Amino acid sequence: MREPFSASNFHASITKPMNRERILIIDDDAAIRDACFQVLTRSGYEAELAGTPEEALDLISRFEFDVVLLDLKMPGMNGLELLKHIKEDDPHAEVVIITAYGTVQNAVEAMKSGASDFLQKPFNPEELRLTVKKALERRRLTLENLYLRRTLAEKEGQVTIVGKSPAIRRVLEMAEMVAPTDSTVLITGESGTGKGLLARKIHELSPRRNGPFVAVDCGTLVPTLFESELFGHVKGAFTGATTHKIGKFELANGGTIFFDEISNISVEIQAKLLKAVEEKEISPVGSHRVTRVDVRIIAATNKNLEEEIKKGTFRNDLFYRLNVVSIYIPPLRERTEDIPLLARYFLKKFARKHRKIVYDLDEEVLKILSAHTWPGNVRELENTIERLVIFAKGEIITSEDLSLAGFKKPETSFLEGDLPLEEVERRYIVYVLERCGGNKSKAAKVLGIDRKTLREKLKRWGLER
Repeated sequence: MREPFSASNFHASITKPMNRERILIIDDDAAIRDACFQVLTRSGYEAELAGTPEEALDLISRFEFDVVLLDLKMPGMNGLELLKHIKEDDPHAEVVIITAYGTVQNAVEAMKSGASDFLQKPFNPEELRLTVKKALERRRLTLENLYLRRTLAEKEGQVTIVGKSPAIRRVLEMAEMVAPTDSTVLITGESGTGKGLLARKIHELSPRRNGPFVAVDCGTLVPTLFESELFGHVKGAFTGATTHKIGKFELANGGTIFFDEISNISVEIQAKLLKAVEEKEISPVGSHRVTRVDVRIIAATNKNLEEEIKKGTFRNDLFYRLNVVSIYIPPLRERTEDIPLLARYFLKKFARKHRKIVYDLDEEVLKILSAHTWPGNVRELENTIERLVIFAKGEIITSEDLSLAGFKKPETSFLEGDLPLEEVERRYIVYVLERCGGNKSKAAKVLGIDRKTLREKLKRWGLER
């Protein structure tokens, strides 16, 4: 015979969970409400109490709850009516019906209306804890499944970052040191250097590895819908909002949210993002309800945010919130020793993908690839290798395959043939400029001349843009 539910036996054997989930207890019996409150708060949860449907609706309009414990029989609006209101407000809410008048018919009706479980009085503390734990697990799985359904790209195994250069080893060492913490990380570097890959690597090395990793591409989202994407919205919040939507912050709860190219967010949204970063609380568009989120934030940018602050396009306070730990990924032209490793890694990947028998790249090809400046960095190299695999004639990729794949060989033979001195100078300056990614100041420094002299030479040759 099970031990009956009572306030006196709610003080034994309590184990606290890691997260502070929020539970709403709705019951017109004050003794039951208080007893549930004691069990759940001593178990490490946060709990709110409502003695009437009106109090419950008021709390639900202001806060997000992970689980709702709902008495089925109450004066005025009964539990089933209130359940329908709760599910209309949040279709993914976990509602557990509790009642002393439970019947099979009532249980079936409650389940059809959206309840996830049914708990009949009298019940003991352990039954309550177990039921709430199961409900929380269902909610976690629901949110994870929602994210997975909305994500087109699926992760294949562990993230691999290829490279042996001192520069990339330093990047990986910093990632390994910061990963076990909950510190916010700002990843900087040119487009195509692998900032998103590093963000996912930090997540996989962190204690949050079993939680979701939610990426937000700040460069592709429509500004007018950005707030809805981040924080979600309620039904009727704006034209076209026909259903309740969970935002990316809530989808990332318990895991990591990654803001790619964060400098593209408008200053107005930056202010709202700053509040979410500081308080770890969000409100869906069209609602005053507060949702608490537990997320680790990683951001990336290919711009100099300090320069953007001077221009007035990025908030100073948000920058300092994001720039707790900063990791810079150097461009591929500054770590050329990684190019052969990356080329062979992508070769194996695309040979499998396209079912081609291609084993390697010859030394001449590797030299040509290593001499290229790669303005698109690793992403450009990856695309190039895929084309080479597709157009490869034999089992080894040769320089003949380069032209078929549309790859232009760099101009590096400055002394080939009988050339006038100015032509040798022109070829060398073009080569250095390519190696510096078009950065004239950097190229001038390498050449040992000032920027003005470089501009004049390029203008004389019709190369000034």
